[in-house]
Amino acid sequence: MSDISIRIVGKAGRITLQRPHALNAMTYEMCTAIEHAFDAWRDDDAVALIVMDAEGDRAFCSGGDIADLYATGRAGDFGYGQTFWADEYRLNHKIFHYPKPVVSFLQGFTMGGGVGIGCHGSHRIVGESSQIAMPECAIGLVPDVGGSLMLALAPGRLGEYLGATCSRMDTSDAIYAGFADTYIPELKWHANIEELEKTGDVSVLDASIEQPEPGPIQQAQPDIDAHFAGERLADILVSLRHSDSDFAQDSLKKLSRNAPLSMACAVETVHRLRGPGITLEKALELEYRFTARSMEHGDFLEGIRAQIIDKDRKPNWQYADLNVPDLAVTQMLMPLKDISLTLGE
Repeated sequence: MSDISIRIVGKAGRITLQRPHALNAMTYEMCTAIEHAFDAWRDDDAVALIVMDAEGDRAFCSGGDIADLYATGRAGDFGYGQTFWADEYRLNHKIFHYPKPVVSFLQGFTMGGGVGIGCHGSHRIVGESSQIAMPECAIGLVPDVGGSLMLALAPGRLGEYLGATCSRMDTSDAIYAGFADTYIPELKWHANIEELEKTGDVSVLDASIEQPEPGPIQQAQPDIDAHFAGERLADILVSLRHSDSDFAQDSLKKLSRNAPLSMACAVETVHRLRGPGITLEKALELEYRFTARSMEHGDFLEGIRAQIIDKDRKPNWQYADLNVPDLAVTQMLMPLKDISLTLGE
């Protein structure tokens, strides 16, 4: 497959995304190929660890390739999307629980589906160009691929802020928020990967790790905690509207672009997950309840039309006045009756 290279080099299972022209957006075929590789290497003694990287300097993986999702959804076929998301979430779950080290090198954009394959492994490396985000609310989805778990575990109310505003994290903020582990200058990555292939030992990375300066989102934590502590999206909006600070005005501007139903459900998802009983399995289940309904009852198709197809940037969202009824949130996050999410090992 030209879109992806899967091979064994030395003691490392190697996966390289090869769609730099498309910011390494992940197709369904790529998702399936990655899962097959993880399955094959799980009990292969010749593979000590897995290294994931991508061609090009603009992106590790900008997200899932949504062209087929849009086409099938517009044709009234919601089953394709439900299968795609179920299989993708199974892969995310597999990476999270993998018994061998999984090292990912996350240059440029790592967003959406890219977070799902790049940010659940044991060693998540960022560099100078890294920009990580969960931008799903901008296209009528909710933060998914297990991203809601990281949002719920992020410091303070950072999860609500990142999920609803779709803000991008730089290198330092990605580590601070729990989406990455370590910063290594990108000029050292090639040599690091060669050492990983040669030794099969993740400790070879230690000598290259550096400490980045605190990022802007970390510095905004007091404002985030003050304004994003409400129980519902409506509470957050009230708090922001009663402030004339630059932070509040910037946040309102970001929220005004995104799908109100998605933002309200993202906030509710983070709240349901946060606490001592949090697990990836609960996160993926909640996410799937929304995404499985997103074409028929949500704003996903309209979001893709406005952002990707027509590119008019003028989506006709449900609840465009930002007054999302509690019942609408409840209905999107209710247990599914006719389909189920099977995660396996």
